[in-house]
This record gives sequence, structure tokens and C-alpha cells, in this order.
Amino acid sequence: MKKIVVIGGGTGNFTVLGGLKTYDVELSAIVSMADDGGSTGILRDELGVLPPGDVRQCLVALSESSSLMRSLMNYRFENGGLQGHSFGNLLLSALEKVTGSFEKAVDEMGKILSIKGKVIPVTTHEVRLKMLLANRKVLEGEKEIYLSQEIKHGYKTIYLEPYASVNPRAIQELYSADLIVIGPGGLYTSLIPNFLVEGLADAVHQSKAKKVFVVNLMNRTGQTHGFKTSDYIREMRKFTGDDIFDYVLVNNQKPPSELIDMYADEGDLVENDLSDSRIIEASFLGGLEKPSKRDLLKRNLIRHDPHRLAEELMKIVNHL
Repeated sequence: MKKIVVIGGGTGNFTVLGGLKTYDVELSAIVSMADDGGSTGILRDELGVLPPGDVRQCLVALSESSSLMRSLMNYRFENGGLQGHSFGNLLLSALEKVTGSFEKAVDEMGKILSIKGKVIPVTTHEVRLKMLLANRKVLEGEKEIYLSQEIKHGYKTIYLEPYASVNPRAIQELYSADLIVIGPGGLYTSLIPNFLVEGLADAVHQSKAKKVFVVNLMNRTGQTHGFKTSDYIREMRKFTGDDIFDYVLVNNQKPPSELIDMYADEGDLVENDLSDSRIIEASFLGGLEKPSKRDLLKRNLIRHDPHRLAEELMKIVNHL
């Protein structure tokens, strides 16, 4: 059985895993620990736990339990003291407190949800993502970076504080993988933070697996506005140390103009400017996602179709 390892965070991991779960492959998700927005940020600050949000999304994506159980884990309270909190985030944080270990909590929640595969935090260190802008301003945390409109003017560095080393379990998964999938996801908030963890980039390099980069559908205003495929590859190379990708998946389907207009404040459509043999263009656009009023952060509206994405990834796997 072929083994696929997905690296990222947030809805990007959820989309890739949800599509691949229907195939006969071994799946592992290596998840960013930099999230500090919304419900996750509050739980981190108030309880001193590691960020549950991105991990919870991966667990739900891999779950083979009932649709009711999956809905329960994603349920967000609409009012009261728990307003904006996801039930799954609360459960994962409680399990961390009970077991004394975030990794044990993830494993136990995986059993509850009957997941197909593994979910592995990229590091077990408590870290904060920071970015030093060209104007010397420091953006404190993933949420500030996500909401910033100033990154377009340039940044000097992005880093984790304090120093964090990679989870040994993540290295094991990478070394035994047949395919490593990176993206889609927020460039500075979901993808790059994984490669800021000491040892992750080296492990990806040393793995004999083929590497795939899934390019985002949309840019983010103030951060990646006007980015083309080559710009994403260039930025990733700064943190991977080299252009490591054997395949690059790019969407060639344009959303209806009314969707682009609706998304105008968030960002513009990513255009492909590369034509070499590793570029795989296909229609990856999924349906319109309605933003939830219960969420504490505004989320992307236009997303990849998990089944179309998985279909192209499986074509690669079947030729390995």
C-alpha cells in the first residue's frame, strides 16, 4: 500500500485528506502548531494548551465515524461563554489536560473518531509565529500575520519563538513516504511555519518520496496579491532550501465572475506562469463555501474540490 504524507494546516489539510481518505492508501498528516487565531487562540491563552484547531480539522477529515460525530466535532457554540468555540477544540484541549500530553490527546481523539491514518503535530514545543516586516514592525502571532495588509511591502524574516525541533514521529513518516503533499493553505500561516521547525526541511529533502506542491486557488490581499505559480515556488524555496517539488498542481478553472467579485476583498485569482513538465493543470475548483457566523475569523470562500484534487494525486501515486 502506498503511503502519502500531507504537510500543512487548516482547511488545506482538511481538503486533501478528505479526498484521499476514499482511496486505498496509508495517510499521515503533519500539522502546523503555529495557529493562534479564533477558538484555538483563546484556548492557548487561557488553558496553556497546544493549538487544537488544525489538528481537529485533520482528525475530522480522516474520521470514518458517523456524520453526526463529525458534525459534533466541528460544531461551534453560537452564544454564551463558549461562543465561537468548536466542541472538538474543547474536547482535544480537555484530553490534553487529562492525559498530560498533546500527542496522547490526539491519539485518543483519533480512536474516538475512528480515523483512517495518523495525525502528527510537526512539533510538540509551544511556539508562536512571528514576522519582522521591512519597516521593522513585528507581527506577533499567526492571527496578526493572517490579518495583516502590510506584508505586500516586504518582510525581513519569519520565525518561530522559541526554538522548536521537529517531532521524531514526523521524521519517521516522511522517511517511509511514497508521496509528500504540501499545500494548499495560507503561505505564511499554514505552510511555511512547518518548515521553520528545525529538522523538518532536512527530513523532506532526505526522503525518497516524490514531492507535490498544490498551488492555492486565490491570493490573499496585502500578502500574496498578484502572486503567480512561480512566486509561490520562490517563496517556498526560501524555507525548504531548494526547489524540492517533482510535481506542481495548478487550477485552470475560472470561478464565475460573481464569485470573484464576492471574493474581491479577500484576494485575486492565482495565475499560472510556468509550463515545465512538472506542472499539472486541472479543474480543481470546488463549490462556494459560505462563511460561518459562528467562526471568530473570516475564512476563505473559494476552495479546492477534495475529490478532483485526490484524483490527480492518485494518478501520480499510481505511476510511482
